[in-house]
Amino acid sequence: QVQLVESGGGLEQAGGSLRLSCAASGRTFGYYAMGWFRQAPGKEREFVAGISAASGGRIYYGDFVKGRFTISRDNGKNTLYLQMNILKPEDTAVYYCAASNRGEFLTPARAMVLSEYPYWGQGTQVTVSS
Repeated sequence: QVQLVESGGGLEQAGGSLRLSCAASGRTFGYYAMGWFRQAPGKEREFVAGISAASGGRIYYGDFVKGRFTISRDNGKNTLYLQMNILKPEDTAVYYCAASNRGEFLTPARAMVLSEYPYWGQGTQVTVSS
């Protein structure tokens, strides 16, 4: 059974930074692509970033990221990360870690859709104050 547990969320001021972590268990983490999504109150869940399984593999970001966030993974530690810098109040959301059943995304667009990811964590709240 695949389990994903996010941590690292919290309250941060605008302009600050947070690093989210996602600890994975239940299968060989390094074989599968991973992603981060977020959901703000009253809004749909949206794609933040995705990373393929291989070291140095493909990485994709949502348009709103604009160089502020960095996704990475440590396959030796079974952990996915999201470094978030220059936080804005509009980044306030619950952030979810998600796992694909593929090692590589078939297309860039596939990395951005919820249906690509059969496994999800419970989410971690990020609140950015102005």
